[in-house]
Amino acid sequence: MKILLADDHDLFRAGLGMVLNELGADMQLVQAASLTEAMQRARNESDLDLALLDLNMPAMNGTDGLQRFRTQFPEIPVVVVSGSDELIDVQQALGMGAAGFIHKSTAPSVMLSALRLVLAGGIYVPPHAMRQETARLVPMTSQAKGMGENRLTARQMEVLRLLALGKPNKLIARELDLSEGTVKIHLSAIFRVLDVNNRTEAVLAAQQMSLNLDV
Repeated sequence: MKILLADDHDLFRAGLGMVLNELGADMQLVQAASLTEAMQRARNESDLDLALLDLNMPAMNGTDGLQRFRTQFPEIPVVVVSGSDELIDVQQALGMGAAGFIHKSTAPSVMLSALRLVLAGGIYVPPHAMRQETARLVPMTSQAKGMGENRLTARQMEVLRLLALGKPNKLIARELDLSEGTVKIHLSAIFRVLDVNNRTEAVLAAQQMSLNLDV
């Protein structure tokens, strides 16, 4: 297992590196102190399993840097490790394809669990973001609760249920015997029906509408 850790603070990289060693004896850490260096290391290391990026480091420019990295290396799962706990930062990062968002003050045990989830193909959303999103969504009336499910096709409901398990498009496509392009089409339709903008909001909206997400 090979992980890229990009942060401009040497002490933080050293401390997090010690935590990451708990992921397994075969864990190899590749370090960078800027987005430019991180992208160079990613080009040189063809077998990276995960990239951990700080939003605030040289050349990063917040989520703009995340988008640049995702565009250059779409095959590498990215988790943002940031000192920010702003909901907008979490939403933007996940909306740009990040597989997780972890605050730097997160307990090591929680951080390891989050990274194991991502390495298994899931998406980690911090609890505070889930709570804020749930509070923001307007509760549905009993009459409206069934509308979302009635407007989604059976296939779209299957995609939504796997989405609720945190599975990425590649695994959804594999389990449903679809192409990734078809999965993206279904996701766009789901977002439109549920009136949401991203995967996290879709799952929360489905829960608010009491849709059957049991697989």
